[in-house]
Amino acid sequence: HGRLGGKNLGRKIDRGSFFLSRKIRGSFKICSKSIIFDPEELAEPIIKVLNPLFRFQVIYIKESNVIAPYRNEREEKTLTFQLEFCSKTEDVVQTLLQLHRASCLEKLGDQTAMVSQSLLSRAARQDCGFNCAVEMVMPLVCNPGHVCVTDKNLYFQPLNGYPENVIQIKLHNVRRIYKRRLGLRPLGLEVFCSENDFCSDIYLKFYSTTDRDEVYYYIATFLENHAIEHTAESYMLQWQRGHLSNYQYLLHLNNLADRSCNDLSQYPVFPWVIADYTSPRLDMTNAATFRDLSKPVGALNKERLDRLLARYRGMPEPSFMYGSHYSSPGYVLFYLVRVAPEHMLCLQNGRYDHADRMFNSIGETWKNCLEGATDFKELIPEFYGTDPSFLENRLSLDLGRRQNGSLVGDVVLPPWATDSSDFLQKHKAALESQYVSEHLHEWIDLVFGFKQRGSEAVAAHNVFHPLTYEGGIDCDSIEDTDQRIAMLTQILEFGQTPKQLFTSPHPQRITPRFQNITRSSSINSPDAELSPGNTDSSFEDLTEESRRLAWANMESLKSCSVGCSYNSTLKMFSKELKEFQRSMSFSNMALSSCLILADSKTVVCSSWDNNVYFYSVPYGRRQDTLMGHDDAVSKMCWFEDKLYTASWDSTVKPACFSVNTVSLNPAGTLLVSGCKDGAVTIWDHSSQRTLQQIHCHSGTIHQTDFSPDSRHVLSVGADSCMKVIDVQTGMVISSVKAEEEQRCFCWDGNWVLCGGQSGDLLLWDLLTNTVTKRIPAHSGAVTAMWMSELCTTVITGGEDRQMIFWKLQS
Repeated sequence: HGRLGGKNLGRKIDRGSFFLSRKIRGSFKICSKSIIFDPEELAEPIIKVLNPLFRFQVIYIKESNVIAPYRNEREEKTLTFQLEFCSKTEDVVQTLLQLHRASCLEKLGDQTAMVSQSLLSRAARQDCGFNCAVEMVMPLVCNPGHVCVTDKNLYFQPLNGYPENVIQIKLHNVRRIYKRRLGLRPLGLEVFCSENDFCSDIYLKFYSTTDRDEVYYYIATFLENHAIEHTAESYMLQWQRGHLSNYQYLLHLNNLADRSCNDLSQYPVFPWVIADYTSPRLDMTNAATFRDLSKPVGALNKERLDRLLARYRGMPEPSFMYGSHYSSPGYVLFYLVRVAPEHMLCLQNGRYDHADRMFNSIGETWKNCLEGATDFKELIPEFYGTDPSFLENRLSLDLGRRQNGSLVGDVVLPPWATDSSDFLQKHKAALESQYVSEHLHEWIDLVFGFKQRGSEAVAAHNVFHPLTYEGGIDCDSIEDTDQRIAMLTQILEFGQTPKQLFTSPHPQRITPRFQNITRSSSINSPDAELSPGNTDSSFEDLTEESRRLAWANMESLKSCSVGCSYNSTLKMFSKELKEFQRSMSFSNMALSSCLILADSKTVVCSSWDNNVYFYSVPYGRRQDTLMGHDDAVSKMCWFEDKLYTASWDSTVKPACFSVNTVSLNPAGTLLVSGCKDGAVTIWDHSSQRTLQQIHCHSGTIHQTDFSPDSRHVLSVGADSCMKVIDVQTGMVISSVKAEEEQRCFCWDGNWVLCGGQSGDLLLWDLLTNTVTKRIPAHSGAVTAMWMSELCTTVITGGEDRQMIFWKLQS
């Protein structure tokens, strides 16, 4: 079947016989560069004959049904064999004709046409949207065939009937679909019928990007109402707020970066996280237990790094620091040889690697990654899974004998692991630990983010060979076939850097803080748990729980009373009596905003007449008037003894910048403003210094506000977009294009209650970017919204001059 990227272009004739010294019953397969005889009796070897029309080589595979290195025999004379077919004479003639042209077979030809016709007849009762020749991608081999997409199903019929005569996938079962690059070319398409598995249901390689894109959009159109399209930013928000584990998030990033378990040259990559493989106990409270995630493997050892940098500085262009990659087919099979020995034998011409170079010990492998001159490999997802079989020699494979005389058997585990299952459990716990959660974003910056390329990669000592990067070379532009194949083989076997997903620093995960944890709570105790600190520092206090319950029940919001406002006066209503109480006129121009101070005795109003008015509730009269700006005051916020105002004269006081809206975080330490030109600016309250400025909207920003934990800012604008911004990095980690312009909102970090241009209230789930509830409210745009501290009461105002009181229904 060939090596990496090899093709099985063969025709299989069942129930033939191959005469060697006796008659053996089995299947005969004719491929482009060999013929293969697969016997029915398991004790007989699979026989593969290379170059059958000239000088040839005979390879015997799985002799006595034992997975072992291949036996090779080279002959200088013509091979004599006899075939006795159990089918028609026409099959014999067809087989001989195929054998004659096997060495130059390049196209699928008539067989592809037959497969196509078969699929089309199968789909005749349905509308066939698209069909073309493709290959199914599997580890180390691409299996040619034909794909047909109907309005209900995707069909793939392999040319050789493997693994099935026809593979059928119902479109309504599809949950995710990804465009893929294969050999750095945009030709792949991978389909998943599950949400969290990292192994897909089918992976197809097309012969042209146009065909691939046409099938993708055909299926994606069907999925619009059946599946949610996720982006790196949407997964980031879920991970950052604790809705995805570190393991799940890394799987999703690998998927989005073209990593697939079907493509060994782009296998999912996971980090080493533990640096201690010698201690009898694993202390998760000690930072020294963990690997420095801010550095690539090649930079963890300073002495080795100095040697690599000296070579790098004297290297002509294109220069690189590391001559081998952190993920390649050889490294993947190094880890998986005990469960996928056939793949190792296929990759290495029928031989296992030398016994001392096999995956013998986790501690030795880590040590070699730190000290080896050319070993910079990371890990694979299996190290954080639940199946320990890749660490155990359950197949009793003869993997050789080491120089010290010991046989290669099960992988030697660290002293702190009692067995392979215990190792995986503790390794997974390390990945989800507080230390890794607080530093994983640094490793993501290296592998998927802004430190992957350019000057940031150089500064981080993270530069690999140019051929490993997407766009490093255009194989299709190489006219010489041999050179093109050689270049593609080098790319496939050397390893490939993941697609770059982020171009700015990745935000840190939001993690709860735990008080001192002693060594007695070591992970060696299976029942040990991390104990939170006192009630004041816990995330789970009663008020927070009440808010969570309120937001979980927000779909039950019901209006309980309506008030009217017809002129530019301050009107006061009684929530308990549900009736109008009093009014106060400040100006002949409209009021633009108002707020009640913490003492509940003073109301502050701003007006289009450029002034700010202070009103005493107990005395029922105006206390003071301040000249705010040279133009209308658009928004205000108050903290302790400071009043912040925004105006259309392009200033925000006490700091100056162009703004249309302004708000403070709950602690009063940060301020965020939104501009008419679409820029969001985050300020430090004490120094009045700009921390972040992000141009993320294409029109006026109507409102900005911090999440309750001050980690994120949400903004809505005239461009109908909602943006979630990470305060620490300034990265836009979620962007939603709504069907209508959103004018105002309240939110808890995960859910958003918006007031839309249509007058409806919309409840958004930011983690899935979907509207879960639409509540009819006003007859004009909703322009203002207030929510009580416990999130059980909402008041909205609209262009219809109505105020509506809303309550959650218990």
